[in-house]
Amino acid sequence: MSRTRSKRAPFPSRQQILQYIQDSQRRVGRRDIARAFKLDSEQKRELKTVLREMQEEGVIERGRGRRVHAAGTLPKVAVVEITGTDIDGELLARPLTWEGDREPPPIYMATAGRQPAPGRGDRLLAKLKPAGDGTYEGRVIRRIAAAPTQVLGIYKIVGGQGRLVPTDRRVKGEFLIERRDARGAEPGDLVRGEPLAGRRLGLRQARIVERVHGGAGPAAPSMIAIVDYDLPTTFAPEAEREAAAAGPAPLAGRDDLRELALVTIDGEDARDFDDAVWAGPDNAPGNAGGWRLVVAIADVAWYVRPGGALDRDAYDRGNSVYFPDRVVPMLPEPLSNGWCSLKPREDRPCVVADLWIDANGRPLCHRFRRALMRSAARLTYTQVQRAADGRPDDMTAPLRETAIAHLYGAYRALERHRRERGVLELDLPERRVLFDASGGVASIEVRERFESHKLIEEFMIAANVAAGETLEKHREPCLYRIHDEPSAEKLRALAEVLDSIGIRFAKGQVVTPARFNHVLRTAARTPHAAMINEIVLRTQAQAAYAPDNIGHFGLALTRYCHFTSPIRRYSDLIVHRALIDACRLGDGGLGRRPPDLAQAGEHLSMTERRAADAERDSVDRFTTMFLAERVGATFAGRVNGVTRFGLFVTLAETGADGLVPVSTLGDERFVHDETRHVLRGRRTRRMFRLGDAVEVELVEANPVTGGMIFRLIDGAADSGPAKRRHPAGKAPHRQRR
Repeated sequence: MSRTRSKRAPFPSRQQILQYIQDSQRRVGRRDIARAFKLDSEQKRELKTVLREMQEEGVIERGRGRRVHAAGTLPKVAVVEITGTDIDGELLARPLTWEGDREPPPIYMATAGRQPAPGRGDRLLAKLKPAGDGTYEGRVIRRIAAAPTQVLGIYKIVGGQGRLVPTDRRVKGEFLIERRDARGAEPGDLVRGEPLAGRRLGLRQARIVERVHGGAGPAAPSMIAIVDYDLPTTFAPEAEREAAAAGPAPLAGRDDLRELALVTIDGEDARDFDDAVWAGPDNAPGNAGGWRLVVAIADVAWYVRPGGALDRDAYDRGNSVYFPDRVVPMLPEPLSNGWCSLKPREDRPCVVADLWIDANGRPLCHRFRRALMRSAARLTYTQVQRAADGRPDDMTAPLRETAIAHLYGAYRALERHRRERGVLELDLPERRVLFDASGGVASIEVRERFESHKLIEEFMIAANVAAGETLEKHREPCLYRIHDEPSAEKLRALAEVLDSIGIRFAKGQVVTPARFNHVLRTAARTPHAAMINEIVLRTQAQAAYAPDNIGHFGLALTRYCHFTSPIRRYSDLIVHRALIDACRLGDGGLGRRPPDLAQAGEHLSMTERRAADAERDSVDRFTTMFLAERVGATFAGRVNGVTRFGLFVTLAETGADGLVPVSTLGDERFVHDETRHVLRGRRTRRMFRLGDAVEVELVEANPVTGGMIFRLIDGAADSGPAKRRHPAGKAPHRQRR
């Protein structure tokens, strides 16, 4: 007996089990682990208990066939699909199969050799290696399937020959189009081309398979984004008929608020008006200095019923997409610009959030009801701010001492509560494209931000919080707007960057928005303010929609949902329907068969990201179109991205982004320090880092792709003592954002 026991294999520690799982080339099961450690039958039962405990603690996750893997990890070899590029231009991929409940970790694909870079949609067998911050680096073993071979581009004539200029900057070179393959395309048309097999000397050949849009002109940037991101632009005929049949909503079952001086406040270029506001002092005993707020939101649920054609099309789109020159609406125009738009002096149905707050902006109580309203005025942020500053115009003068003064009074209280919560305060300038009379780009400017913008934001946040609390109280299904706290890996990377410039960010403390605000205030007094603002932004998790509430980290709120824009966000329409059921407000609720909110949250989070990417790409192309005539000019800017292949620079004047290739930085090799967002010359120790002020010359501007190439003016980059912290040959450990 003793001899048998002496030969018994020692039971592995949890760390040894986890290490075996991580080192395995594939997913493993309990039998694989037992065989690897030579466990007997009694130890196998113990292993079952240990694995269950490790799963409950979140150390490992269980997939198909009872196989396990380390939580949040990927195997060493997997099939991945290219999904696009990040803000620095690096290729991103995701595993084709993922069994975890959370989003899979990002995979950054390394490109090397003479093989063409993979494109969006390509499927690859890749070797995956953890990068140390929750991301992976992938290296291609072989291609499994290529993305669709069609190429989107602009058709033009050069020297009597047809050419297709690709809109995707990753597709290198133009294509030659023979006259017989042009399908009647005219110069400037947006077309789809199909590369032809074989290749002659010179340009590759292609044939046009679809004429997508006629005439490049000013509309091309938006049309390219619409096609590139596959945005739906037409409604089903039945949906169009439903929208055309819409009419005024009856007063029955609604409160009459047509005499209340509700006003809409939006930008000058706003295309729809789905929220109106009013405020007045709360005269209730015990609430001295308190306020009553009314936030009225267009009653889209009255017109768009679950399961109808309008509902299906709206869900498919997920949200409206706003380009500088047009909008791709979530709802047809008879609703988005008609019955669901709170136009002045016209009766409109609405869902109202009545809110009561104390003198310090803390919420006291709230209620939701359906009403009929009549907007007293359509105001702009600029108008309202000028009126508040003592410069009213003819429209705001009669409203200044009552409506506008009360709105600002309530805003001051809400602002105090915002400061008390410690909301994350990031400075994120927004570009605005202005057009001339002919439709050309006249200028690019940073959109001004007034207190009036913040006023509306605070009113909307208060209503959104009340909606979430109401649904939770009534135990109704709710699609929350969630924002997780930053990952430990990103916090460690941030701490290293801050340490390198002498700002302390203690590890291990509870992370809060207030801690980030302290960092931003400290950095504001240094030359590194722009860099730190950018890095703090990149440290944050991405907001999303989900039925399971984890709170909203950035707003420092325990529950939050989107209620205030149902014209342009389907998530808000879901919340309206849930509120109608919870508060028994009549027809148009979720109904007996509510949607799968987990699936809806994933879909709407995707359409939101798709819209944001399309809008940004469109602005990039319009900006490049504007600057194309200024090739050779010099501009002030800042480094907003550091990669191994160069620097991304944002111009101060227009907010335009372009690349300074690493090959133009000097005749030496540069090392990319991903943790500190730095490029460092091996020989000269010259350094370029995120946030550096630079001066660049515009070398190339391609309006079709939106790409710009800059050349750094010598001596433009900052080079202070903090950049010489690491001795030669001892760069910091590589780590991805």
